[in-house]
Amino acid sequence: MALDLSPFADTGLDAALLEALSDEHERATLPELRRLWAYFRNSATLAGCRGTRSAACPENACAREYCLAQERGLPRRLRGQRTDHLRDDRGSEREVVIENDIAWRVEALVDFVFGKPARILSTTGDETRRAEIEAILDSAWEASGGAALFQDFGLLGGVYGFADLVLRDAALWERAGAPAVSRTTARASLDRALAAARLLRIELVEPPRAIPLLDGGDYRRILAYIIRAPIVTNDIERPGVFRRVLGSLRAGAPGTAPRRRTATALEVISPRYRQVYIDNALIDEGPNHLGELPVVHVQNISQPLRYEGISDVEPLIPLQDELNTRLSDRAHRVTLQSFNMYLVKGLDALGPSGLRIAPGQVWMTDNPDASVQGFGGDGHSPSEERHIEELRDAMDKISGVSPVAIGVIRAKLGHLSSENALRITLMGVLSKAARKRLSYGRGIAQMSRLILKALDAAGVYRTTEAERSVRIEWSDPLPVDERARLTAAQLKRDLGVPQEQVLAELGYAPRDSGIV
Repeated sequence: MALDLSPFADTGLDAALLEALSDEHERATLPELRRLWAYFRNSATLAGCRGTRSAACPENACAREYCLAQERGLPRRLRGQRTDHLRDDRGSEREVVIENDIAWRVEALVDFVFGKPARILSTTGDETRRAEIEAILDSAWEASGGAALFQDFGLLGGVYGFADLVLRDAALWERAGAPAVSRTTARASLDRALAAARLLRIELVEPPRAIPLLDGGDYRRILAYIIRAPIVTNDIERPGVFRRVLGSLRAGAPGTAPRRRTATALEVISPRYRQVYIDNALIDEGPNHLGELPVVHVQNISQPLRYEGISDVEPLIPLQDELNTRLSDRAHRVTLQSFNMYLVKGLDALGPSGLRIAPGQVWMTDNPDASVQGFGGDGHSPSEERHIEELRDAMDKISGVSPVAIGVIRAKLGHLSSENALRITLMGVLSKAARKRLSYGRGIAQMSRLILKALDAAGVYRTTEAERSVRIEWSDPLPVDERARLTAAQLKRDLGVPQEQVLAELGYAPRDSGIV
């Protein structure tokens, strides 16, 4: 069935362009995105990977009963090929050591950015309206996941380089009634707005599903947004004749039992319209009541003149491959040289049965020329250790995250106080977290504006464009001395900062003001 994309004619999207975008996404974009996620996750392909070709084990040669995703970056001599020239003198495959130094760095950055809750504050001048707007926004964000949504947002953005948020307001328009009128009380109007905000859904769209149609003259302007991904339906798919015959010939052959059918879901969103297809069959469509594209695009770290941002994983991949290679080489060397050998001279009189090697074994002879010389064992390799250490230092510099961020203290803190020492030692990760907070904070503010605009369009809670402006207040990612926090709070109060704001910064719940 052909797709009817006539409602999107104003964006220039037609069937041919959609096919070209989907093909480009499948061929060029998806393989790179899957590689980034594979290096972050480093997932294991379990038993059975030896005889099958997969993305995690492209050479069909696992040295163990499972393959790790990062093994693809090892040289051929370490992939455990079943050839004689890649075996050691014991006839077994080479040992592989994989140490994932990427995941904990990415997760540490997410913790520094979203580890503590961020406050969304309205910038409107009216105090009552400001409290109402903040309560409505808190209700909408919490209904969509709250802190967990923020952390997933930061994680996907850090791995892929960008992530998108889409506002779903279908439930709001299904239940939205007449606009609030003056005879309703202020409390009833606010309660209705809070209930309506909980009907909104903020969906996090991972990049493997997202296909943007960009303006040819401005890469920052999205004309239409396409979400395309395979889904598993509950429709049962019966095995064909070939699979049934194969199952009768081979006991336990895979694919002989009924299975659920896999389909392709396609959603096209423009500022005016929205359509949803399943295997090219239209299942849902309708106008976009918001009047603009309900999509917020956020770059992890901004990349000039590009839609995609900079991933935290991509620059670490070459160093991770080199580190895994050197660790595997060291493991192979240690295995071959970790045993001791002995050269015995002048003890022939004891006979072969008398030379027993065991802890506490004593040999005696009358031959003054007898000797026992030990050799072998794992020798010290300073150049190898230095190379591995420099690789780790290079990953610290590129990522901005050192082991201190997860509690591994190796730096000398000197005579500084604990808080100042931590800030100086963690200068790299703190500056990178601040840079990320600019990008993600802008995205959160844009989505908050869309939430208020959707409620205004539905006639639930009226706001002007100026009242939809918000700012994000971030918590300090480092632990702060409690006495210093109280002293700073007292100084702010003396300077005239509202008491409610001071208490909120200290983590105390505001007094009951009838708003929440």
